[in-house]
Amino acid sequence: MDGCRITPICNHDLHWAGLLHVSVCQTEVLCQKLCTNWFFCLPLHPETTPFKQKTMQIGDQAPEVLGIDEDGQEIRLSQFRGQKLVLYFYPKDNTAGCTAEACSLRDNYSELRKQGYAVVGVSVDSAASHQKFKAKHELPFPLIADTDHTLVEQMGVWAEKSMYGRKYFGTVRTTFLINEEGIIEDIIQGKQIKTKTHGEQLLAR
Repeated sequence: MDGCRITPICNHDLHWAGLLHVSVCQTEVLCQKLCTNWFFCLPLHPETTPFKQKTMQIGDQAPEVLGIDEDGQEIRLSQFRGQKLVLYFYPKDNTAGCTAEACSLRDNYSELRKQGYAVVGVSVDSAASHQKFKAKHELPFPLIADTDHTLVEQMGVWAEKSMYGRKYFGTVRTTFLINEEGIIEDIIQGKQIKTKTHGEQLLAR
């Protein structure tokens, strides 16, 4: 079987492959030809592995450990007990849409707090990138640096995307509204999100 080897997949993906071994290409892209056995052919890098991940739904319990913020502090769901939480996922620091969304949440932060909401942002950018982004735009809420993709995968927002005919994996812009007991009450995703007025959009719900 040219260009491929048999290797056990990690425990993270056992649910997807039915506890079987898989055939993994030694290149970073999917095989361009059909392998000569019945195993799946997958890329080596986990961030591009098309495993089937759970998608969080309204009524689900949000995970307790959310991640590490820009200052290296662990953020846990239990820190917000008794508060509602806006947990919003965005693709990348300092891009036009993500900056507009963050600034809208900043501008409406006082009113969101009055309505009982805390705000936490998440992207797969580094802590250093978050520090610069937060300082530049004077954001009053923490930004989780989910560099290992743990939370984006847990929440089901790490998915295949396409731009100008090129397919890649990235974060789907998504906002979860979580109640005082840690239960997801609402999900706003993709084109439903109005980045320039997202703060007002949340206050109107």
